[in-house]
Amino acid sequence: MRERQASRNARRAREFEAFVAGAAGRLMHAATLLTAEPPDDNPRARRLLTAVLAHTYAGWDRLHGEDPYDRTRQYMAVRFARGAWHEYGGLGRAYPRIRPHPGGVLRRLTPQERLILVLRMYEGVAEEQAAALLGLPTERVRAICARAMATLLHPPREAAAPVAKVVPS
Repeated sequence: MRERQASRNARRAREFEAFVAGAAGRLMHAATLLTAEPPDDNPRARRLLTAVLAHTYAGWDRLHGEDPYDRTRQYMAVRFARGAWHEYGGLGRAYPRIRPHPGGVLRRLTPQERLILVLRMYEGVAEEQAAALLGLPTERVRAICARAMATLLHPPREAAAPVAKVVPS
């Protein structure tokens, strides 16, 4: 009995290691985009990915033929959304309590905009699937994605430098 359990655990570990070897890079990039951190300095993204992979490993035996990448991505989205409430004070807040790193590509977006944009554009998740995952109407997901894309493609202009007063002589 113990030998069978040990064999099962070893097989499970090998399967999970193979999954992580193939998917960790893409998942790390998605986590980095979600947290709006630069790729070379992303501690929040690393914590998110570690928690997500631990959750996937804990439920590995319960996948029953489901795509582990899909399940892991879903949990990452849910975990990020939940964490945004604690870290940013809500998904829709533009200014987090903890300032994002200045080098993050998606730093101008709210956490909700980043989440939807990453799901739709980077991960290729359909609007309907993203809406179901986040509990939003499909039209809302479409509108948030369009607003996020507009913000990225046409960023707000920086404030103009103050003009020095000219004193007449």
